[in-house]
Amino acid sequence: MDGLVADLVAEGEELDFLVKDLDAAGWAMETPAAGWTVAHQVSHLAWTDRCALSSAQDPEGFAATVERDFADGFGPVELGAAEGAGEEPAALLKRWRAGRAEVARVLAEVPAEVRMPWFGPPMKARSMLTARLMETWAHGQDVADALGVDRVPTDRLRHVVHLGVRTVGFAFAVHGRPAPTSPFRFELRSPTGQLWTWGEEDAADRVSGPALDFCLLITQRRHLDDLALTVEGDTARAWLPYAQVFAGPPGEGRGPLRRA
Repeated sequence: MDGLVADLVAEGEELDFLVKDLDAAGWAMETPAAGWTVAHQVSHLAWTDRCALSSAQDPEGFAATVERDFADGFGPVELGAAEGAGEEPAALLKRWRAGRAEVARVLAEVPAEVRMPWFGPPMKARSMLTARLMETWAHGQDVADALGVDRVPTDRLRHVVHLGVRTVGFAFAVHGRPAPTSPFRFELRSPTGQLWTWGEEDAADRVSGPALDFCLLITQRRHLDDLALTVEGDTARAWLPYAQVFAGPPGEGRGPLRRA
């Protein structure tokens, strides 16, 4: 848990470095997410951090809020992103910094076996921390793309990959499809050159390639056509259009950059 918390903190600091010196025009810059500026991206992270704290500290109240506010869809997610779009950048940055620090502290103290409610299946604290890291990295990618910055990938991506491996069945489920019964094999090369593997070695359904590209796929930040992933097996190929590591309804994904 200590290593995971440290990695979450580091991921937040990397995005913080990208935005801390932006002027008002920089915060208002459009990102690849339709209708979302840099400010929307950071505001969304601040909002989801607040949700994670509520889930940890008042699980029954959080579950009731989700049941009430999300009965008609995921509109509150857009509202959460929009609430900081008109805020003074300095105030938004201060609020996000305070919230993410509190998330790291509070989730590290949640008993290991306790499951907290969320917008998808309930999660243990370790999975919640991993999800917060994933979101920080994914929305940080949107900010980096908007600013024209090439980020240097780190082995913190292992957490994102692990979440992607664990959510294959979930990705099918949100599209109304049964979870696959055949095993998957993942062989992904880390940013530092290590081979990360999950699953049975003789599995017919296989995904291999750079871990960075896998993370861009499962967070729907890049189209498969723009990624150097190799996929084998009918079930693995069927999973590709559904790949989604984040909670909520099916994402729309991004169009191919090459075609654009």
